[in-house]
Amino acid sequence: MGSSKAVIIPTYNEKENIGEIIRRVFSLEGNYHVLVIDDGSPDGTAGIVKNLMQAHPDRLFIIEREGKLGLGTAYLTGFKWCLEKGYDYVFEMDADFSHNPDDLPRLLSACEDDGADLAIGSRYCQGVSVVNWPIGRILMSYWASVYVRGILGMKVYDTTAGFKCYSRKVLETIDLDAVRMKGYGFQVEMKYSAFKLGFRLKEVPIIFINRQKGTSKMSGGIFSEALFGVIKLKFRKIRPKAQ
Repeated sequence: MGSSKAVIIPTYNEKENIGEIIRRVFSLEGNYHVLVIDDGSPDGTAGIVKNLMQAHPDRLFIIEREGKLGLGTAYLTGFKWCLEKGYDYVFEMDADFSHNPDDLPRLLSACEDDGADLAIGSRYCQGVSVVNWPIGRILMSYWASVYVRGILGMKVYDTTAGFKCYSRKVLETIDLDAVRMKGYGFQVEMKYSAFKLGFRLKEVPIIFINRQKGTSKMSGGIFSEALFGVIKLKFRKIRPKAQ
């Protein structure tokens, strides 16, 4: 029997993308499951998911929350659900096709075959692999990762990457209730926590393609959290979850 795998996809107003991204994940070999965390999308995203659940009752799940509660809290909710359900590997992935579902098996292989505890879909480990972003946003993202790497001493080129595969033991060991950052800083904090707790991180090169449909949820506020929060993170004691 193969390993059990869940892909967490947070959504807010992703009606143009959510149905197709789910179908693409389900087309892969390996019986991937999908958990959608929807933050009260007024555009009917949750309804699309629930319609698809009728055809995939054992592979597709949804948690609906009221209002926009943040990227980090969505993933934390999803992590706890996946641990409770017993999944061996848990993925983070965007709904907008900026992360290619075909790369999921490559992230899984980095853990299952290469011994990584956390596999990171990296835009920057082989130069810059970003398509259709404005140059200003590329520079901001790239130099943010350089900055974070310098402050935290973590040998990860894409520190704010949001396309990842966690082994179960990583999520069991990190104290999820102690995670403080909620926006893109959340991505830095999770990687740094895994790094400080002695887990092996491996970057897998991907090509990141800017969304073609829908509206970006990126804002200066959540990105600045990733920049300024790392200074506080540097001086925090990262402890494993009490057993």
